[in-house]
Formats: sequence, C-alpha cells, structure tokens
Amino acid sequence: MAVSLSPAPDGRAPSGSGARIGVDIGGTFTDLVLADGAGAVFHRKVSSTPAAPEAAVLEGVAAIIADAGLDPADIAEVVHGTTVGSNTLLQKVGAPTGLITTRGFRDVLEIGRLRTPSMFDLQWEKPQPLVARRHRREVTERIAADGTILVPLDEAELMAAAEDLVAAGLTSLALCFLNSYRNPVHERRAELLLAERFPKVRITSSVSVLPEAKEYERTSTTVVNAYVRPVLEQYLTRLEQGLAAAGVSAPLLVCNSNGALASSQTAREKPVFFISSGRAAGVVGGSRLGEALELKDLVVFDMGGTTASASLVQGGELMRVSEYEFRAGISTPSRFIKAGGYMMSVPTVDVAEVGSGAGSVAYVDEGGLMRVGPVSAGADPGPVCYGIGGTRPTVTDANLVLGYLPAALAGGARPLSVEASRAAMSRDLGTPFGLSAEAAAHGVREVVNANMARAIRAVTVERGVDPRDFTLVAIGGSGPVHAADIARLLAMPRVLVPASPGVFTAMGMLAGDVERYFIRPFPCRLDALDTEAVEAVLAELSDEARRALEEEGVAADHVRLSPEIDMRFRGQEVSLAVPYRAGDVASLKAAFTSAYEAIYSYSSADTIEVVSLRLIGRGLRPGKLDFKARRAEAAQAAEPIGVRTVHFGAERGTRETPVYDRRACPASLTGPAILEGADSTVVIPPDATAEVDAHNNLLITLS
Repeated sequence: MAVSLSPAPDGRAPSGSGARIGVDIGGTFTDLVLADGAGAVFHRKVSSTPAAPEAAVLEGVAAIIADAGLDPADIAEVVHGTTVGSNTLLQKVGAPTGLITTRGFRDVLEIGRLRTPSMFDLQWEKPQPLVARRHRREVTERIAADGTILVPLDEAELMAAAEDLVAAGLTSLALCFLNSYRNPVHERRAELLLAERFPKVRITSSVSVLPEAKEYERTSTTVVNAYVRPVLEQYLTRLEQGLAAAGVSAPLLVCNSNGALASSQTAREKPVFFISSGRAAGVVGGSRLGEALELKDLVVFDMGGTTASASLVQGGELMRVSEYEFRAGISTPSRFIKAGGYMMSVPTVDVAEVGSGAGSVAYVDEGGLMRVGPVSAGADPGPVCYGIGGTRPTVTDANLVLGYLPAALAGGARPLSVEASRAAMSRDLGTPFGLSAEAAAHGVREVVNANMARAIRAVTVERGVDPRDFTLVAIGGSGPVHAADIARLLAMPRVLVPASPGVFTAMGMLAGDVERYFIRPFPCRLDALDTEAVEAVLAELSDEARRALEEEGVAADHVRLSPEIDMRFRGQEVSLAVPYRAGDVASLKAAFTSAYEAIYSYSSADTIEVVSLRLIGRGLRPGKLDFKARRAEAAQAAEPIGVRTVHFGAERGTRETPVYDRRACPASLTGPAILEGADSTVVIPPDATAEVDAHNNLLITLS
C-alpha cells in the first residue's frame, strides 16, 4: 500500500520540476519514496528479494509510479542505496581476486596492523584475507618515499605474474606498489599494460582509489574495491537494464558511505566508497530534519529488519570518519578498536551498528541464556508471523505477541498471525524458562533493547558525550516501536519520530547532494608549511573536482569546494582532517588540537606534521527534498480506530491502549497509545506525552 502525504485534488501527483524516486534496500523490506518536485510525496514498501535485489526495486518502482499517477518517462532521477557491497563482503561472494605488489610486500595484506580488536579475547580469529596468498604476486620495482625511481618496473615480470593469475581463473586484479602515492608512474603503466592485455579482467590501481600513504590501508582499500567491483557492476547493469525496459530513462545515482550521491558509473569504478551505501542516508535526512526543526543535537537511531544503527549529529554537524573496518556481527566505530575486519580508508558517516533488527532470531544459547541476533530471518523465510516459512521466533513475533503491532504490516500487504507467533514463542523460549508467551516476548524485547542501547552508547558515552542532552530520532520500520524504551534506558528525555519513519532512509537520499573526494600527499611540518605550494595543489584538485562534477551533470554554479588538511603529531600513525584556511597556520594548529582533544580527551606539545591535502567537491541538487517545505496531509477526525491489549512489562502492566491512524491522530497525546502507519508503528508508552507538529512529526517526551 502506498501513501501520499499531499496529493493533488484529482489524485494525480501535481506537475513539478520532475519526479524523483529514492530506493533503500533492507534485509526485509525495500523502501521507496517518490517526490514530484511540487510537494507531493508517495511511499511504498515491498518485500526484499535477497537472491536478486533488483527484482524488488523494479517491482516497487513500477508500483509507486502507478500510485502517483505518473508515466515512467516523468521520472527525472532514481536515487539508490544498496546493500550489495556489504553483503558481498559479509557473505564472501566477491569476484576471484588477485593482488600484484612490490617485491617484498606480498604479505602486507595479511600482516595488517599487528593488533587485535580485544586484547584479552583468546577466541578471536583474524579475518581471512580477501586474496589468498597464492594469488598475491610480487614484481620488481621500487620508488622511494620522495617519489624517486630507484628500480624500474620489470614489465615482463608483471605480465608473467598476471598471466598466471588470469589462467587461475581470477577476474579482478588489484595493483598496489610501494610509495605509488608519491609517484604513480609505475602503477599507471602497469594498469595500462594489464588493461590492454586482459580487457575482460577488472583492474583496480591503488592510485585511482586511494593515493595516500600507509601501505596496509591503501592495499586493503584497493583489494576491497577489486573484490566487490564485478559484483556491483553486474547488479547495477541489471538494475539499469530493468529500469530502461520499464520505460524509466532517468539517470541512476547511488548513495555512498558518506551519505552523499554519485553516478552509477562512479559506483561501478569505485565501489569501495559505496560499501555502506544507504546506511548513512538516514543520518543525512535526520540532520536535515533537525535543521528544519531547529534541533542541533540528535542521535539518529535506525532499526530495520536485520540491523540497528546509531549515529551522532552534534551542533548540527554529522560525525564523519576517514576510515572504517567492515566486520560481521557488532560493529562499533571506535577509533581505538582495530583489526576486526576489512579496512577501508574512505569517508563515511560514523555509525555504530548491531545485528539486532525486527527479524533478529531469539533463541536459548548453550549456556541457557536468551540471545537475540545477529542471525536474522530477513525477508525469506521471515518471522514466524509472516507465515511464509519462518519457524524461529523473532523480535517481530515478540512485538506482535505483546500487542505493539497491527494485524498487517506495509499498509496491509503483509498479514500477521499472532497465534503462530505465540506458539513459537512458547515452544522455543517460554517452555525452557518456565514463562508465558507474553513474559518470554517481553524478555526478547528487553534483550534487543539493551543491544541497541549499546550502539547508542558507542556514539555518545564512549565519546565523552552525555546522551541526556540529545534528542533520539527514531527511523526505520521498527525504530519507533522500540525508541521510547531505549531512550528511557539511556535517560534521554525526548524522541522525535518523523512523519514517515519507515521509509526515512529513502527520503534522506532524496535530500542528499552529489560529492566527490580528492586527495594529494603533502608531507611537511606544520610550522614549515609552504602556503603558496598548498594553494597550487588545491587549485589542481579544484580543477579535478569541477571536471568530475561536470561529468556527474552538476552545473558550475552549483559546485561547492571544501578544502581540508590532514595532520598528526610527529611519529603518529593516524591523522585528523580539519578545514583548511588559506595562509593562517595558527588557526590550523588550533583547529587540529581542538579536534584531537575532542576525540582523545588530551593534546600534546609535540611537533605537528601535515600528511595530505583533501578536497570535497559538492554538487548541490536544486530538486532535492526540502524538509522545511514538506506539507502534511490534512488531518481527519482524531478518534481512535480501535483499542488493543498491550503488555508493557511487569512494572507498567497490561493496558487497554487506544490505537490511532498516524495520519489522523490528535495534536496532543498522553500514553499509552499506538499510532499505526503504512510504513511503521509508533509506540507511546505510559508516563509519556506526545505532540504532533504541522508537518506530522511526532515529539515524544518521557517523564
């Protein structure tokens, strides 16, 4: 079922500057939002199709275009967030990949950082490299740290190594030579030779992805790009062909890990920037919504079917990092926890993620304790209540037994069986613990809430930030079902639920801008910084950025350039980026020490070194979704549509709770209350009040 937030009187979407569609693929549902450019917004949920993710996208696009009364030719743009990259790494189903590197550096990828993520975990096993050792080959060449060529590239040796790898069935090759970031001549030559000799093999050079110091980080980033590239290319090809066959000729933009957008061609060539595609878009949307409502300090909490994540917006600014590690299970973005996964030095929104979603399976472990996740029932076979093959109780089943959920999800498209959920809950959890189905379901809810509170603590308390000073923004299909209880665990006083929380990530994509990233090494001491040389390098990067954004279809007057400078204390490994201000070394020093203290709670009197120069090229999109301009649908009679028995736990008891249509609820509410929408359900617990604003956002205040 689709919902229009502001349709025209005749039911058709009003004409505007061109309709845009945002698509977010989740583990259980694929969410779609259509904004027509004149204020009308439609949304729809369809079941994800893990075996062929594009099938759900194409089904949803056709349906939402019909809902809006449009023709496929009316679509001006499709914006997409995809889990193909992350699933490829998680499931280890990437392309057979080889690595060619400088002689003597074959094992850099396996040695890594010589760290463990947990000092006292004796059971920890190091992740297997994406490239087996027999597929890592060395060639003779050497460039010095200052860019001088010490040993020429042995081209015959290069071609012999590549011949062996291709003969072994490898379809993607990564090139990473020592110090190529200072002088790319050998790597560029090797890339050219291999592309000419093996036109069907994908070649990824490190200087085309990450021309930056630190050979392990550069090697790992390049290998991830090579490993994922053919898979993402094939997926995007199938998707674009399907859209074209459906009559949609609009360009396809893909959301990257930093919450920004780029063309599908960029995603094909540099998929490492899109591994967390879509996850960050909800955070971008949350920050834009906070800006519209004049709320600057937010924790954006997103709970979907498979995972839950949290990210911080402080002072109106998103928290971002320049590197992260992809790992299975619980992923916390602590700068002090390393070596737990596959390193990627790419810009990304700083997100803590746990394997706790609405589809997470609840079970009794070998020690007799209740566990929830990270295994998820996903879309297939789904929770028990879906009746499509799932047999193990999930968080959705627990919420249904407790009375939080309606008789059907996704606007009626997914009917639910409370009897099946209660039977599974009693069999797998109630009987082992001697509990009723309701008590067992409440235990599942408490466990999953505690897991998700850990993710929020990772981006607040562990950063020296007091969550009580922040508003919790609840998005995702299940975020508003759990948000109030999680906020209470953290003593957070307010929960903000957007008008369409279940499809908010897709809406966030429609509010994003196009971005491209450029970097150039610039090693020196800060007190000896040659500002004229800096300006010359930034001018070159600016020209590159303008050309790249022009290729993305961005008009010259919509280009914004943000130069940054990477610095560190002498002898350190990790650098921090701060905005660059021309000719003012003192302000650069102050900005760096301030940023360093904010992260590590102390500073140093050591010499500060400059590592590299960065430039973010941002292409503003005039047709993007504006949260300030969004209109809410006219309210109907604010009477309950029913009453449901809801179990709020031992302390708050069982209550007969009024149920309202989310689009037509009173302007003020006192809990308990349930608000049902086509995309999500909102739970207002006892001892809480809620206010609805003019745009149908809901602000819940906890006592």
